[in-house]
Amino acid sequence: MDTVLLGYDGMTLAELVAIARDGAPVDISAEATTELVKSSRLIAKWVAGEKKVYGVTTGFGNLADVSISKADTRRLQRNLLMSHASGVGQPLDTEAVRAVMALRVKDLLRGNSGARPQTVRLLVDLLNAVITPVVPEKGSVGASGDLCPLAHLALVLIGLGEADVNGERLPGAEALQRCGLSPVDLDSGEGLALINGTQVMTGIGGLAVYDAVALGKLIDIAASMSLEVLMGSRTEFDPRIHVLRPHPGQARVAANMLKITNNSDIVSSHKDCGRVQDAYTLRCSPQVHGASHDAVQYTRRVVETEMNSSTGNPLIFNDTETFLTGGNFHGQPVALAMDFMCMAVAELANISERRIERLVNPKLSGLPAFLVSDGGLNSGFMIAQYAAAALVSENKVLSHPACVDSIPTSANKEDHVSMGTISARKCREVVKNTENVIAIEFLCAAQALDLFTNLKPGEGSLAAYRAIREAIPHLDQDRVMNTDINTLVGLMRSGQITDAVERAVGELQ
Repeated sequence: MDTVLLGYDGMTLAELVAIARDGAPVDISAEATTELVKSSRLIAKWVAGEKKVYGVTTGFGNLADVSISKADTRRLQRNLLMSHASGVGQPLDTEAVRAVMALRVKDLLRGNSGARPQTVRLLVDLLNAVITPVVPEKGSVGASGDLCPLAHLALVLIGLGEADVNGERLPGAEALQRCGLSPVDLDSGEGLALINGTQVMTGIGGLAVYDAVALGKLIDIAASMSLEVLMGSRTEFDPRIHVLRPHPGQARVAANMLKITNNSDIVSSHKDCGRVQDAYTLRCSPQVHGASHDAVQYTRRVVETEMNSSTGNPLIFNDTETFLTGGNFHGQPVALAMDFMCMAVAELANISERRIERLVNPKLSGLPAFLVSDGGLNSGFMIAQYAAAALVSENKVLSHPACVDSIPTSANKEDHVSMGTISARKCREVVKNTENVIAIEFLCAAQALDLFTNLKPGEGSLAAYRAIREAIPHLDQDRVMNTDINTLVGLMRSGQITDAVERAVGELQ
């Protein structure tokens, strides 16, 4: 596996996923190491000169006016990590923690935080040795950085806290020793440098964005299959319609669905029927899917900008040997974007579930009830639709924006916060729920296509159908439906369905 080289700029979402999920090794560019040396030397110079620097020779938050002696600046950083490690709840999953670690390294490597090369190197060594700090998921308000969860992560660097090593939960010092590593003795300012940033919300959010981008193509494929078996029309995908309302996502979806349903015998078989218009879930799929596509792409731009930003405080400028205090740790850009994407992805589940209902309801589809023979003896996809409805309803609750709330912290010094980490966490859950809803639509559409024995679907629909049927047989009588749903989700995540369709019709937008 290729090593991901991290430096000042240029980290991509694909690289984040490679590190977080695939275990890609990480290295540090020489140029970034040079900047780390410069900024850490500046910190040492300011401490020696007893210069007043927030979080280095002063307390934190509302205690910023309290001066710290030269003798206590190191102890201050250790105390910071211990006191700020106040998280609660279940630990974040391994891939989320690895994403956070990679982004924390990336931020530090910009040379604006004052961390030493050896401290950043130890964090890289943890990634490469697959030592995963135990980080409780709750406790960040998303301003002054993700202080609480990042403190739990940083504890392991000083031999405290806990970490997972090969599935075994160990004390931090033992985890390091197990992998031949030693804890670091933090220098002045390094504790603050390690925890003051937006990496938790950005790491969790980045993985959610990556998955949401993949869902964009998948839902276009699922909707195309549903349209065919529901005897829908391709007229609504005519580019002349979408030129008149030039939202980019709308046009992309229409082009995708036109391509997927190309050369469909099923669609051609009823082109002269008496139906005037399709239901909105079919006819307006470019408009609904497209709006969500555009929202996801907006969120992607925000997240990739944040991934390549300096989000600490104070910020050190090596070229002028100065520092400035500011608010780059405030998670508002990410919080707003994640809440926006949360609603956008929830809408994909909404429209998908309504197509599922049309597929299983004989009064709407003209197909056997719940898509199974011997209805009554067999329930078919009846409860699969229930499950989709439950997920959609849960998404609606999770779509309440977290960023509109703010509770002052640190004795009202930090009097507006973003709640961005809550936004990211709930958005990730909405993406997972929506993935399952789309999987159920795929299962129902494939089951319905089994009935069209004498008519071929469009080229893309047929490719998706064959990919599904290679892994999941036709449902001729009731079986444990959860197994089929999980198998279908696996096909989606692996890219097998999208790859099969794109081999047949070309790349989807």
